Amino acid sequence: MLSQSRILLKKSKLMILEMKVPSPGESITEVEIAEWLVQDGDYVEKDQAIAEVDSDKATLELPAEQSGTITLKAEEGDAVAVGAVVCLIDTTASKPEITADSKPLEAPIAVSEKPATTISSKSTYASGTPSLAAKKILVEKGIDSNAISGSGRDGRITKEDAVNAVPSMGEKIDIEGRGLRRTKLSMLRRKVAERLVAAKNETAMLTTFNEVDMTPIFELRKQYKEAFKDKHGVGLGFMSFFTLAVVRALKLFPAVNSMIEGKEMISYDFCDISIAVSGPKGLMVPVIRNAQELTFKGVESEVKRLAIRARDGQITIDEMTGGTFTISNGGVFGSMMSTPIINPPQSGILGMHNIIERPVAINGKVEIRPMMYV
Repeated sequence: MLSQSRILLKKSKLMILEMKVPSPGESITEVEIAEWLVQDGDYVEKDQAIAEVDSDKATLELPAEQSGTITLKAEEGDAVAVGAVVCLIDTTASKPEITADSKPLEAPIAVSEKPATTISSKSTYASGTPSLAAKKILVEKGIDSNAISGSGRDGRITKEDAVNAVPSMGEKIDIEGRGLRRTKLSMLRRKVAERLVAAKNETAMLTTFNEVDMTPIFELRKQYKEAFKDKHGVGLGFMSFFTLAVVRALKLFPAVNSMIEGKEMISYDFCDISIAVSGPKGLMVPVIRNAQELTFKGVESEVKRLAIRARDGQITIDEMTGGTFTISNGGVFGSMMSTPIINPPQSGILGMHNIIERPVAINGKVEIRPMMYV
């Protein structure tokens, strides 16, 4: 009887699948549960997306490893270690039958008390109470814990809240009768912000402006635009002209296609061009690999592919890692001039802007030309 009960216990454990956080890439030790796409107690199908998780490099979907009834073990906003259990799936559960007489469930007006789905390794804090690490930082800054709102579970003040807290510069603003909204940034957005601030603080940046007469490119596009699209299936945009111009410039000035590592300068024999694009998750910088080997068609096809993947939130870490030089197009936002921030550890970035017809002096005469500041 004892051995039989052990077998039954072993079988019951096998019926409950523990889903753990997979490693999204090297050097990443934790992720954040950005959004659960299912509810506690739902029946899920194998490979169904059940959650979106944020790392400091990208947002990824977490698919169900088996079919069954799910029990959530972490809440939205929780930072969980790679390898930690985030949910359980009862693989013995049967899929609910849907009949013609079945009525769709009405959405509840109010959500009742949430089940305790905390990860056992986490502590519980009273609302507004700082953690020990946060308390120490607040004391050093001279900030009262009552003056800030916590972003942790049950409103607790986390170490990150304390680090980001700014001492008051005067009397507290009266917000009575006026609204405000606090939105927690994803790990990706926070990492982008940290990298940009670090680049400003740790690099000797110089911005230089030049203007480009776009007339020759306009004429080329007008002449070959339709034939190019008919032959290659992609449009002939401005990005391919600037990308291939950058490739040529990097070959002429290889020191710009380099990075500094310690006491050494590492120069690349290839041109991996990062293209800054705006996606639903914020700024994304996918990389066009080996741009020096691409034609106009190759560049346009790759730009289109990466832009669609960024827009649909399907871009991967590998597609954003690396890059030896960056191009940022502020013209899509109507920007006439800007000072783009270098994408470390790269040495340079090209900022494109909007094209405006302006009067310019050409051979002693004033002519209207399409001009762009870079």
